[in-house]
This record gives sequence, structure tokens and C-alpha cells, in this order.
Amino acid sequence: MIAEKIKASQESARDRRVTESARMGTSTEAGPRLVDRAAPPDPEVPATATRRRFMAEYKLRILKEADACTVSGSLGALLRREGLYSSNLTTWRLQRDRGVLSALTPKKRGRKGSGRDPLLAENDKLRKENDRLASRLRQAEIIIDVQKKVSQILGIPLATPEEGGND
Repeated sequence: MIAEKIKASQESARDRRVTESARMGTSTEAGPRLVDRAAPPDPEVPATATRRRFMAEYKLRILKEADACTVSGSLGALLRREGLYSSNLTTWRLQRDRGVLSALTPKKRGRKGSGRDPLLAENDKLRKENDRLASRLRQAEIIIDVQKKVSQILGIPLATPEEGGND
């Protein structure tokens, strides 16, 4: 009875080796090569997890399919079929709206233009000059008001522009 169990385990081990070698394209025994049967996936978990990476075309295709889902439950079926989460769709929609997915298209070759528009630089320069002149105008108006008050206190009559004209 023990001998039968040992023999059965040896045969199953040999069958596994033969199946494995057939899958890899090698043969452990002389004779005809075994045809690759649909073997179940290896249940062994890899030592390091690998993050799935999705191409921009795939994301856009899935978003187009998800937007076309109008029947109740069809979106869930799409997500199950593709092995995705609804958060993937949310993130991909944000990327699409910001233009991140379209930014992966080939870019124009050659030297890049200057980062700033020359009109913006001139606009900033004129705005600063306008602010500087406005502050000088305020200062001049304050000085004129002080001169008027001093002349009123001292009783010195001021010439008005109509009186002091070039006649």
C-alpha cells in the first residue's frame, strides 16, 4: 500500500515535469513531443508585486466604453471584465479633462519658443511705470495742498491759472 502511494506520487511528479517541459518547449523523454495543454495558471504568488501600467490609448478606449454604458450594470460588467476599479475611471477622467492623456502624443520637434510672450513683458513694464507715475502724482498733489494751506496761513494770495496766463 505504501509502495503504491510512492509509485503514484513519482508518476504525478514525472507528469508535472513532462507537462512543464512541454510548456517550455523541451522534452525530458525520448519520443514524440507533448502538445501544450491548457494548464491551469500557476497559483504561486510572485515575490515582488508589479504595478500595472496602462497606456494612454487603453485609458481612452476604456473611458469611451464606460461613457457608452447606459444600461444598468453594464459599467460594472466592463470594470469586472477589465479588472479595474471605479477609482481608475475617476482618475483617468480627470487626466483626460486636464489634457494629460492627449499630452502623450508626439511633440513638435525643434527648438522651443521663449517661455514668455513679449506682450506680457511689455504689459508688466507699462503697469510698473503707471504705478510709479501714479505715486509721483499723489506726492505732487500732497505738496500742492500743503503749499495752498501755508499760503492761506501766511495770507499770501495765490495766482489762479486764469490770472497768471501769458497775455
